[in-house]
Amino acid sequence: MKTSVAALTFFFLYLRVAEITAQPGEVSDTDDGIVQSPGGQDCCAAESQKNCCQLFVSLREIETKLRNTQREMEVLKSQVQSKSIFGVLTFVNFVAFGASISTGENVGPFNTHTTLIYKKVYMNTGSFNPAAAKLITAIRIFTAPVRGVYYFSFSGHNHSSKPMGLQLMKNGEYVVTSYNHAAGNRYEAATNGMMLQLEVGDQVYMRLMQNTWIFDNIHNLSTFIGLLLFPL
Repeated sequence: MKTSVAALTFFFLYLRVAEITAQPGEVSDTDDGIVQSPGGQDCCAAESQKNCCQLFVSLREIETKLRNTQREMEVLKSQVQSKSIFGVLTFVNFVAFGASISTGENVGPFNTHTTLIYKKVYMNTGSFNPAAAKLITAIRIFTAPVRGVYYFSFSGHNHSSKPMGLQLMKNGEYVVTSYNHAAGNRYEAATNGMMLQLEVGDQVYMRLMQNTWIFDNIHNLSTFIGLLLFPL
């Protein structure tokens, strides 16, 4: 930024010099067409000093304008990079989370739809109060801190003696579904994802469909991730 200010200052100074030096003189009555300044050398010296003063004043004005522009740009940059949400400073460029169920056993089946809890959190930034970060031990519901376009993806693993049904939910409505039908004595996996436009306060979470189950262990086979692609 300092280099840009110096370059612009030099450019405007060059233009100002060109403007001042291009001012026409007076032509004598002789036929040779030589441009002369009235008053001889004393007049030339006075005129040169006047031009120098004008250049100095112009330079100071240009420097002031450029520094004001620089400050305005820094303020705008700061406003774009961060936004105050409910009194908490949230960096909109860094909203992301990633977690796995990591239970070491089956979850379900249940006789009703059930919101999944992802107990092993790898990252969760921008979706909660940073001061409470150390208290976050599981992800159940993601709440959008800023208006924007987000990407969510999930995976699931199950023993196919029973089906597995997973639904990505937004504000109580399902968006996409992955479903493994019962298919005998083997393990299967499923995955899906979607981009969503969210408003501040919108909630996204994963739901295990009724009468289905999901499995996870230390290998983190069943995961849920989300991130802000760009704010709106």
